[in-house]
Amino acid sequence: QVQLVESGGGLVQAGGSLRLSCTASGRTFSSYAMGWFRQAPGKEREFVAAINWSGGSTRYADSVKGRFTISRDNAKNTVYLQMNRLKPEDTAVYYCAADASAYIPPRNSAYGYNYWGLGTQVTVSS
Repeated sequence: QVQLVESGGGLVQAGGSLRLSCTASGRTFSSYAMGWFRQAPGKEREFVAAINWSGGSTRYADSVKGRFTISRDNAKNTVYLQMNRLKPEDTAVYYCAADASAYIPPRNSAYGYNYWGLGTQVTVSS
């Protein structure tokens, strides 16, 4: 019922920046939270950031606090992840996800999210 499409990934040198976008189509709800997760080869999927779709409450993984910023544009049904001062350990496939629940702050567990995009690759070279 909800389709999510990520874009904006690519190759960047350490210390650089990228902005990821996730656009939702189909049936959406104003109460949806949106999250960003990432998964490196051979590693578990991990939480990165999340935002409440209607209220703007945010949370971040400790590893990205102060470097990444999640935001949204409700008119475009789009969520962004601005990534600054990137590090090689940020290299992963980044996924956006939608959570129909309305927890404040939004969830940091992948198990709570209902819909997922296909991911976009972020590679940070040293």
